Amino acid sequence: MTDLDQRVIVPADSRDALESAAGRRRPAAGVRRWGDRPLVRILGGLLLPAAILLTWQIVTASGLVEPYRLPAPAAVFEAGVELAESGQLWTHIAISVQRVLLGFAIGSVIGLAVAGLVGLSRLGDMLLSPTLAAVRAVPSLAWVPLLILWMQIGEESKVTLIAIGAFFPVYTTVASALRHVDPQLVEAGRSFSLRGWSLFRTVQLPAVVPSVVAGLRLALAQAWLFLVAAELIASSMGLGFLLTDSQSTGRVDRILLSIVLLALLGTITNGVLALLEKFLLRRWT
Repeated sequence: MTDLDQRVIVPADSRDALESAAGRRRPAAGVRRWGDRPLVRILGGLLLPAAILLTWQIVTASGLVEPYRLPAPAAVFEAGVELAESGQLWTHIAISVQRVLLGFAIGSVIGLAVAGLVGLSRLGDMLLSPTLAAVRAVPSLAWVPLLILWMQIGEESKVTLIAIGAFFPVYTTVASALRHVDPQLVEAGRSFSLRGWSLFRTVQLPAVVPSVVAGLRLALAQAWLFLVAAELIASSMGLGFLLTDSQSTGRVDRILLSIVLLALLGTITNGVLALLEKFLLRRWT
């Protein structure tokens, strides 16, 4: 008698009864758990920000922290209204979003191209990986004086710095994913006479789509991080400029406003990429 014959076969109804008794009944097919519902997830995600806002209000209202160190939420809101009424707030937001999107797009496209060279070619991996690993270790602020020297203080230097920040998450994630595509899938594709672009499009690309989207989301977050450093380059507009200018003038309310706006914009853009991820996963997987 083989091992397969020796296995005990439990009827489906008995198996369900055992799982129910052990508290391990699986959900029926097509039935989503309550935690997977969009409304529940949104409300759950708002719990922690609401708790932080409530704690902030309690701390400031009770006088535990001086107002010049931590203004009340209402004071931060009033600072935002003041800037919005003068039109400055919308200009700062528009300029920063434009810089981030341009830098993110440029850095991501170059990152995908280089990741393809490194992940699909041993020669490319040997020639490029050591240098890129060294460049990646350079802090973002170290590029500022060099970019000013090369590109002056225009938009080019700011967008370039953001593109550098967006490049490495895409490059690192996608190159690693391409190196670890299942060799059996590749061999199966070659057995069907797939070569070059057709092999990449049919076999390798669908295998790395989740990693591509993950790299893009990391790159977008990194682009927002590099924005503040980019707007240190003799900038007169943008949320990074508003942040540093408020520091020099002692406007803590505007500093907090800048931080909140950066967090909100980062969350919104990340949500857009999350929707793109669902579309791509349905299309390619």
